[in-house]
Amino acid sequence: MGGSAPRQDHHLPAETTSFVDRRGELTQGRELLARARLVTLTGPGGVGKTRLAARIAARVRRAFPDGVRYVHLSGLHDPALVPLAAADALGLHDRSAQPPLDALVDQVRDRRLLLVVDNCEHLADACARLAAALLHGTEGVRILATSRHRLGLTEEHLLEVRPLPVPDPDGDLSAAEGYPALTLFADRAAAVVPGFRLTPANRASVARLCHRLDGLPLAIELAAVRMRVLDVDQLLDRLDDRYRFLTTGSPVALPRHQTLRAAVAWSHDLCTLPEQTVWARLSVLAGSFDLETAEAVCADVPPEGDTRPVTDSGWRRPHPAALPARRGDAPAPPTRPVTAPVGAVEASGALPRPVTAPVGAVEASGALPRSVTAPVGAVEASGALPRPATAPAGAVEASAAPPRPATAPAGTVDASAAQPRPAAAPGGTVALVSSGPGLRTDDVLEAVAGLVDKSVLCREPGPGGARYRLLDTLRQYGLEQLRRVEGQEEAARRRQRDWMARRAETYERDWFGPGQPETVARLRADRDNLRAALDYSLSAPGEALAGLRLAGTLWFHWHACGASREGLYWLDRALTAAPGPTRERARGLWVAGLLAAANRDFPRGHRHATEALALARTLGDDAEAAHAEYVIGVIRLFGDDLPGALRHFETAVARGPVPGRHLSLAGLDQVELACALAYLGEAERAVEVCEEALRLCERHGEQWVRSYVLRILALAHTVRGDLPRAERHAREALRLKLAVHDVIGIALTLDLLASIAAARGSHEQAAVLLGGADRVWADIDTGRWGSHTLNSVRRDTEERAGRALGPEAFERAHLRGRALTLAELAGRELQEPGRPHPAEPAAPPPHEDGTVRLTRRETEVAQLVAEGLANQQIADRLVIARRTAEGHVERILGKLGFSNRSQIAAWVTARRCPNPARIHPPEGTT
Repeated sequence: MGGSAPRQDHHLPAETTSFVDRRGELTQGRELLARARLVTLTGPGGVGKTRLAARIAARVRRAFPDGVRYVHLSGLHDPALVPLAAADALGLHDRSAQPPLDALVDQVRDRRLLLVVDNCEHLADACARLAAALLHGTEGVRILATSRHRLGLTEEHLLEVRPLPVPDPDGDLSAAEGYPALTLFADRAAAVVPGFRLTPANRASVARLCHRLDGLPLAIELAAVRMRVLDVDQLLDRLDDRYRFLTTGSPVALPRHQTLRAAVAWSHDLCTLPEQTVWARLSVLAGSFDLETAEAVCADVPPEGDTRPVTDSGWRRPHPAALPARRGDAPAPPTRPVTAPVGAVEASGALPRPVTAPVGAVEASGALPRSVTAPVGAVEASGALPRPATAPAGAVEASAAPPRPATAPAGTVDASAAQPRPAAAPGGTVALVSSGPGLRTDDVLEAVAGLVDKSVLCREPGPGGARYRLLDTLRQYGLEQLRRVEGQEEAARRRQRDWMARRAETYERDWFGPGQPETVARLRADRDNLRAALDYSLSAPGEALAGLRLAGTLWFHWHACGASREGLYWLDRALTAAPGPTRERARGLWVAGLLAAANRDFPRGHRHATEALALARTLGDDAEAAHAEYVIGVIRLFGDDLPGALRHFETAVARGPVPGRHLSLAGLDQVELACALAYLGEAERAVEVCEEALRLCERHGEQWVRSYVLRILALAHTVRGDLPRAERHAREALRLKLAVHDVIGIALTLDLLASIAAARGSHEQAAVLLGGADRVWADIDTGRWGSHTLNSVRRDTEERAGRALGPEAFERAHLRGRALTLAELAGRELQEPGRPHPAEPAAPPPHEDGTVRLTRRETEVAQLVAEGLANQQIADRLVIARRTAEGHVERILGKLGFSNRSQIAAWVTARRCPNPARIHPPEGTT
């Protein structure tokens, strides 16, 4: 059974712009976290809560030996997924049968970490339940939350994030640079007007502008972008006009809300009509998105002159930044007429906007080269019955289904019926492409470039190129505009769902082949939009079957990318909403069975798989029947019914190719057969089966299944007694599993490598590897699915190494393994450059070489770290300042060459053994 998870970065977000000084709030936040376990930063939208939380967390990270992790909730809208989002941020891949929140608490019960939970306001109840469970069920977990409102727990301490201070525009401005609001404006203005700075001539105007914007950082940043075309006084005049209009009709609105809305509405009015349309349609997207997704959701028609068939992958095109100029390109086509500014000239006499060249415009050729995309559905030839439209192409066993005909992209709408926006219409009323053929994909590209230029869209790096994101405040405003025209939101959401479904089919088709790490990363990046597509399908009338189809298509994502709990959640909803006897239901049932089994609910898994098998046979769908049979067999294998699993997979493999069956599952049939053979002692047959499976994987350039084949091949050679060959295959399996970050596969392979090390007499290495394996299993399932077979291998290794080393030496080596990060452990085992094999005596690690000396005070601090004390507790114990304690810890980490406190603890424990050759008397006190 698989279970990989993509490489992920749930540490603090990188800052792409300078951070304006908030020393008071930073100090207050650190002090609150030192004495309280739940601190919530509250304040209005756009005030800077997220940036402040990230800065506070960065300042205190040294106090948390198990790290600081960041939970992004802005793209999440289902309360049931909050515990799963937190577990994902913590790197946990629980496969137990417990409820998600209970499992999360169990896994972090003994950890000392800070969890930053960002944007809680729309999921306040779920966040409160998460916080309460962690506060009551653990002792070392602290929570820093951001929300527009308090969570309402008695343990909660609040820190109100206020707007930036602004000086009196009519007062003394000689020290204007000392005011963060003015500093922020000047910094952002200098980004668009090189050389801009505060001067005696402009200080009063800048102060008046920031005062008008109430010191709200987001409003200031949106205004500063307009310095590209207006000076400060012009900015102030036009903002005053917009502000007066917007605030006259809502006497009950909070002043700061009025201010931010005025700034956002003004930015909206300064956009072109296509930019406004794209802004509105992009508001249905959750989280970040790439250019192809923006085009699929926002465009009404393909580009001019594009005669290619429209495939299920959409109009796929490289990002413009990646396109070199080509010789022989045709001359640039005539420039399209300039769109008149929306609300062309307001009563105040606002000037028309100057025309700016689109960001990313190509060289004189003008045309963007387009790569030809093979039609989705093209499959290997063999003469089998055609597959339904959702069948993966190229990743299925031989089938001669003809390619599907080209069709227009699903969900496209003609917005021509939308009413045109009246000139000077205030409040952001938007006409969504009022005339003509509608938005083309080229129009969307230019609009995206313009929105980035105006700081409406944030551009960030991502897998496959640039990605974009709407801030929550701007997304909500865009959604309001979209809802002004009846049917537009529904059309945009359906288009988004259809695009994500086509993309999921492409990913599934390509899964059994090269590029799996890239697919994993892209799925990770698209996760919020996949959730939005599933939620729309399972909430909108008449869309449930499409939701079930999408959830089933993503089987490889749920199973192979560490998302089994979330996949089971969506499949449960989809199966309930679409109970009809369809192929989609047959697939949904076996996928749900596989995921239930992965979470140790074997009875439920068997029930779902059996029902799927019966339905598939009724429908005459041999491929889905074969998939269901795989699940039944794997449940037998991990339920320790080795003879039954052997008979089952012998039959499955002997049956040969099944048209339409996914090659990943065909390969896994061979893996499970070889696994049963190896555990039953039939090593020679196991090797033969593995070698056949390897040939299949190598023909397709596949890595994930291949890594499992190599692991079982290593197991078979271990049974044969060929330990060098076994170790070589196991290391190669580990290398491949690291490439796709297959967490479960990594844990299984570390268990096997520990067993091999013990068998060849490298008992200390075996103990270190076993410690590392136990650390990885702690994030998955400490009971190893309750499998007697898996647990017996671990027990045998522990007993063999323990007898050879003795209890104390074994415990020290085991603790060293648990203290290593996964990268460090893998580097040692794979003998990467600069990392000697742990069995080799040369070049001891930094903490074991004879030159490292700690002062007496550093020795005391290291011992307290080993006892699990945080920096404040160390300061209290030694009667020193907290900052002094932090400095000691940092120096210890530097001297020993370590990166976390767990390594210090392991070092101290190892030093307690009597080995005078490695112990140096501490130097003088500090």
